[in-house]
Amino acid sequence: MLLVDVHAHLDLNEFDSDLDEVIKRAETAGVKAIISNGLNPESNRKTLELSKKYKIVKPAFGLYPDDALKLTEKEIESELNFIEKNKDKIAAIGEVGLDYKYCKKKQEQELQKEIFLKIINLSKKINKPLIIHSRKAEQEIISILENSDAKKVVLHCFSGKLRLIKRAAGLGYYFSVPTNVVRSNQFQKLVEIVDINKLLTETDSPYLSPYKNKRNEPSFIIEAIKKIAEIKNISINETANNIFMNYQKIFSIN
Repeated sequence: MLLVDVHAHLDLNEFDSDLDEVIKRAETAGVKAIISNGLNPESNRKTLELSKKYKIVKPAFGLYPDDALKLTEKEIESELNFIEKNKDKIAAIGEVGLDYKYCKKKQEQELQKEIFLKIINLSKKINKPLIIHSRKAEQEIISILENSDAKKVVLHCFSGKLRLIKRAAGLGYYFSVPTNVVRSNQFQKLVEIVDINKLLTETDSPYLSPYKNKRNEPSFIIEAIKKIAEIKNISINETANNIFMNYQKIFSIN
């Protein structure tokens, strides 16, 4: 069985003590690729080093919305240049997007959008998919992506309303389903609506575990596969194969 985790954060401190074992468990479970998403300059560089150490790890470089606000304009430009310079080493640009949960000031929201638009333009320039974070800003995200004519889009943990899911699906965007789909009505409904050919699987490790009070890790991706198979009423093998083919379609990296 071919499994893929398109959104994890292996560079975080939660994995400092046992990452070798985490990777081994993922490989044993049948995971063939883990896209580890960077959040800021330091995170991006650590993610790159992890990809050099572990063949299974594919790096994505990003600027998480909250982290981006902490950078100067010069620092942001420098990081976008770094991403472009390393375009052949990455699977995607991510994690990027908008987050309005704690960002209530209009000025800061506008700055997030400005940075996001620069990132979208870069993704088109280097022909890399975007892995999108959209907390409390789902409608705005879809509108910006559509108006920017973004084509290669993966909506990570998308929590928008059903009409937005349908709108995004109509635009051809992919949705990555986290392992906590086993108990999330929102993600179960998303799986029902979206065609299997536009679904991907993720853990968001170390977050969103399928098991309560347990750190998430890539080897748990099978739990998302099982739930998607149940909802779609197809076999686990067929589900896994479909999702792995989706991964191959949108991401390209050695």
